Amino acid sequence: MDQVHIEKSIQTFPLLGLFQGVLYSLLLYSLVEWTPFSAFAAAFFVWLFTIILTGGIHLDGWMDASDAFFSYQNKDKRLEIMKDPRVGAFGVLSVIILLSLRFLFIYEITTSVNELSYMFILFIPFLSKGVMGTTLLTVPAAKKDGLAAFFKKAGKPGTLKIYPVYLVVLIGLYAFLNTYSVFPAFLLVVVAFGCYMFIRRESVKWFGGITGDVLGASVEGTEIFLWMTLWLLHYFVMG
Repeated sequence: MDQVHIEKSIQTFPLLGLFQGVLYSLLLYSLVEWTPFSAFAAAFFVWLFTIILTGGIHLDGWMDASDAFFSYQNKDKRLEIMKDPRVGAFGVLSVIILLSLRFLFIYEITTSVNELSYMFILFIPFLSKGVMGTTLLTVPAAKKDGLAAFFKKAGKPGTLKIYPVYLVVLIGLYAFLNTYSVFPAFLLVVVAFGCYMFIRRESVKWFGGITGDVLGASVEGTEIFLWMTLWLLHYFVMG
């Protein structure tokens, strides 16, 4: 793949996330409105679909990064641990906790789902993929080789300029469809930005920069915080 096509793929990361979110929302809507399945069953199918659709690629990064982080070794040793194809105990524990939390949030959202729920579910992977692309091009690479370094070489100063355009258009559409959606949308953006700032600082501190595994972990970490935010919004704002 040449550098031009790689740059274009980076520019479309949020759109890929938006497509994923549309599929999640459509599946949940179909299960809730057109089937006799319980909320628990509907949530389980959506939860399972979030894993199947991505092929677990980002979960692999989450486990590898967790193994490296919880080793409490220096940066070089942590990078070695992330390259190891074997999964350690901390990687297994971290992914169990991550997936359990995701199921909890999806299930409780499903029990009180409304039209705004469907709108904001599609916002979650949109924002997480935006965080991934922004992290890729604004945080130094920990290694000169690897997937992150390969994609990073294709980035240019103007590559990310399209991201704010996507965001403004999507929030504008939300506001047009439902004026009450502006505050939740803004809150989700703030949470995603907070995740980006945390990843930007800590990835350099813990690993010396980003790797493919760190980027995968950033997607999963950002999404779990966004699912949690939407879950809390159902309790205190949208309930």
